[in-house]
Amino acid sequence: MSRQRELDEEFAEFARGAAPRLLKAAWLISGDPHQAEDLVQSAMVKVYLKWSRLREGSPLAYARRCLVTTHIDTHRRTGRESAVAETPEVGSWDRSWDDTDEVVRLLATLPLRERQVVVMRHYAGLPEAHVAELLGISVGTVKSSASRGLARLRQALHPTVDAPEDVRSAEVREGNHV
Repeated sequence: MSRQRELDEEFAEFARGAAPRLLKAAWLISGDPHQAEDLVQSAMVKVYLKWSRLREGSPLAYARRCLVTTHIDTHRRTGRESAVAETPEVGSWDRSWDDTDEVVRLLATLPLRERQVVVMRHYAGLPEAHVAELLGISVGTVKSSASRGLARLRQALHPTVDAPEDVRSAEVREGNHV
């Protein structure tokens, strides 16, 4: 078996294992199942192109970084994102995702940075320092964005509870009066 064929088979095994998790993270970040598929495909192409160097290291971390930076670049270029997430088509997605539709809808209400931080910290389980590096922000910004994002999600889930002061003041700064 040729060396390239071995590398291709290793990559294919990695892709089969990593793609579902990356796809769900991309969906939670983007709020759009079609954009999520595009983000994962783009990340996988970038991983494949560097596979011979990445395979011994942390290809999943690199794929996550590609996914997040591609989403940020797309958002900067277009300035658009989905306001309400669609439920993924059953054929290409795992049926267990039906239960996460409400989560995606709630995440779509968060500002982009807060959504990215909440997904990377609490879905992907990445440490604050790693999220800060991925997004090119400080650890303090990760902490405050996670705190505000989670507070907004709690408020959306339990609207009878008053929002914490830091969320109310952030909403006033953004022009979203509580």
